[in-house]
Amino acid sequence: MDLVSTLCRRRHFSPRTEESYRYWIRHYIYFHDKCHPGALGAQEVEDFLNHLATVRQVSASTQTQALNALVFLYEAVLEKPLGRMAGLKRVQRHHRVPVVLTRDEVRAALAQMSGTPRLMAELIYGAGLRVQECVTLRVKDVDLAAGSLSVRSGKGNKDRTTVLPSRLREPLQQHLLRIAALHKKDLSHGAGLAPMPNALARKYPSASSSLAWQFVFPSSVLRPWGDTGRLARWHTSDTTVQRAFRAAVRSAEIRKHASVHTLRHSFATHLLASGTDIRTIQLLLGHRSLQTTMIYTHVLEATRNVVSPFDKLED
Repeated sequence: MDLVSTLCRRRHFSPRTEESYRYWIRHYIYFHDKCHPGALGAQEVEDFLNHLATVRQVSASTQTQALNALVFLYEAVLEKPLGRMAGLKRVQRHHRVPVVLTRDEVRAALAQMSGTPRLMAELIYGAGLRVQECVTLRVKDVDLAAGSLSVRSGKGNKDRTTVLPSRLREPLQQHLLRIAALHKKDLSHGAGLAPMPNALARKYPSASSSLAWQFVFPSSVLRPWGDTGRLARWHTSDTTVQRAFRAAVRSAEIRKHASVHTLRHSFATHLLASGTDIRTIQLLLGHRSLQTTMIYTHVLEATRNVVSPFDKLED
């Protein structure tokens, strides 16, 4: 398992990918009674993946995730490629229309929130961010003057620039002043570091103690980082905004299966409804393929300018 982590980091996989690969490889080993995967092969992989599909009834994306983990295990770690698996039963992929909130529903949900979780939810909706992109935002990535946010190492390890809503500039500026005061306090106590990606801590030794590299939404606790054991302040957990938004949806009595990621779907749909072209929305969302962004056109076109025949029935 240590070798799995080493190879994931050597290939610059995201921490989430590494965590996912370790999870599925561990479950695969336990499924075969803790037998070393080197003694197993394509047939055992098929058995495990078919078990996920038929017994556990996982989704197509979950089965694919497990398959990718095991292909990586055998090709990169054990150097024993699996080859063709003729008996693999793939879960059929279903095309789902995303859940979208109306503007009134977004307004009602945000009204039930307060403090930092509300500011995070407003940024996710106002800039079309993913949750992880929001919590890992750093001070240097916020350009209040230009009204833009720089998203670093987003999904697919891609960078992009998105819009910063004008209404959030003042609240965000006040929030950053509080972060600067917290950072100054940390420095006075011998802390004040922010974890750096890849090898940047060696290339720029003093950068981690600068305000520019601090997280916009830092954790409330300090933790040891690196070989020195010096205290650093990581970013807040995803669950900070996720739990607060779920509670807000319940309080607002919104009868939709909405998570905080629904705000990103709503951002794209509302932009499309207001006349923004699909290519611009693709760039703002950071989608690699235009086909991914096109799903929001289905949300609008299904009901736009359509009158039900029932409404034309005479009394």
